[in-house]
Amino acid sequence: PGGAILAADVLGYAGAINRARTVGVVNAARTGTMANGAKEPALSTTWRVMAERTTQSWTEVPHFYLTREVNASRLISWREHIVGARFIAPTVRATFTAPSPIIKITYTDLLVKIVAAALLIHPRLNASWSAGKIALQSEIHVGLAVAIEDGLVVPVIHHADTLSLDEIAHQRVELVAKAQAGKLRPSDISGGTFTISNLGMYNVDAFNAIINQPQAAILAVGRIAERVVAVKGQPSVQPMIVLTLSCDHRAVDGARGAKFLDSIATFIEEPLSLLT
Repeated sequence: PGGAILAADVLGYAGAINRARTVGVVNAARTGTMANGAKEPALSTTWRVMAERTTQSWTEVPHFYLTREVNASRLISWREHIVGARFIAPTVRATFTAPSPIIKITYTDLLVKIVAAALLIHPRLNASWSAGKIALQSEIHVGLAVAIEDGLVVPVIHHADTLSLDEIAHQRVELVAKAQAGKLRPSDISGGTFTISNLGMYNVDAFNAIINQPQAAILAVGRIAERVVAVKGQPSVQPMIVLTLSCDHRAVDGARGAKFLDSIATFIEEPLSLLT
């Protein structure tokens, strides 16, 4: 409970060691070699926690998935405009803040902004299932799945709906650096109400993500790739991105999930709609 090692755990481990000694594999295990001669990699605490939590989520949470292919041409234009911006009109500064010259806005930063805006419209996705009830969260804290050598961690950008893109980018850079250096604090990984897992930088087209309990959903993001799609009845090559929303059916039904995903798609295809 809470990571504590109980007497039963110690006794169970001792029993396992005794059984292993009986079949003569103890020495092999100490040298990192399994009974069949395969190498057994050392597992970090982070990896073990990840394994336990994903197993618990996969076995306890009734997952369902919604997939949407979205035209990313205006998302690309939005990012290019922000990265190259020198001046932005005051009326739109709150959403389209020019970044610091040191921090470059990424698609993940844009998605954090978009997801936070969509969660404001669809608070049922900013929720969790607990003790047979749906708990709606009053604040929006977006977690980012980050792969490190020791496993997978999910640092959290708190109050994402109140932050400018510049602030989101600065927090992302800081949190990723801490994660890679193994210096994340408990406050950096706690309180998340929704998670984004982006594997686009690894050239993944689409995937289904496992929900980060106790959250109600997670958004899996693939790469932006040129595909032939119909535009006004004619074939056209467009930059497309595949989004897959994993939902906990105890807290979110298909219709609510679809409406949330539709809002995200709308913001990607028409970023100016964020202003309203």
